[in-house]
Amino acid sequence: MLHSVFRPVRTRRPFEEAVAQIADAIRAGDLGLGDRLPPERTLATQLDISRPTLREAVKVLVNAGVLDVKPGPAGGIFVRSDVIPREVNAEDWQVRIGEVTDLLEARRLIQPRVAQLAGLRATEADFETMSTTLDLLGGSIKDRSRFLQLDERFQLAIARAAHNRVLLEQMRNLLYQLRSAKDYALRDGIADSQWALDSLNRLLRAIMRRDPRLIEQEMDEHLSYLEKLWAEETSRAQVREIPEFMMPFRDRRSAPGG
Repeated sequence: MLHSVFRPVRTRRPFEEAVAQIADAIRAGDLGLGDRLPPERTLATQLDISRPTLREAVKVLVNAGVLDVKPGPAGGIFVRSDVIPREVNAEDWQVRIGEVTDLLEARRLIQPRVAQLAGLRATEADFETMSTTLDLLGGSIKDRSRFLQLDERFQLAIARAAHNRVLLEQMRNLLYQLRSAKDYALRDGIADSQWALDSLNRLLRAIMRRDPRLIEQEMDEHLSYLEKLWAEETSRAQVREIPEFMMPFRDRRSAPGG
């Protein structure tokens, strides 16, 4: 499976992107605790970077406690921790406050439809992955950093269950940019985490029922929570007035039969 996790580096900062790709593969659950990364030569080829550049990227993650390099015939590069410290690539996902409005608006447009597609296309394996991730979330209520990363992993599991590679990449990018907004807004620790966990459990049940209207309703409630917290933390509304066509059916003045 790992050949599909990494992609050729196409930026002018190959070292930073290599760090980001490995870290994101761990955040997303593509690489788990104890997993062995591809051999150095293979991984460098997959990322289309030099081996010295790859070694520097691996060194950063080793120093951060994320990877471990073991020598010898049975050695290699292994995942030591599935929690990525905030300082790893933190500068890359900081966004300006004014940009969050666009991100939250894009999220409202994309995420409900992705979840509805997941309701139509999810396999039993997809449901198992989502359920397992929620179980991990439930055990991480008191660990804010781990909880936020598992929350992102769950959202990506929904996107994978839609079985549309373009939408999955869009969701990866959206969630990547939303990290700083979530980190900034979710300040109440256990209370916020418990609310999010309960909301995601209801969302998963709706997806498992394959009910598009119920999925939209639960996703609407889930999205509204971060929007409310963000507005409170920044003392100003960060979501523009929602166009009617983006509202849940029950709130539309022109809803069929209305």
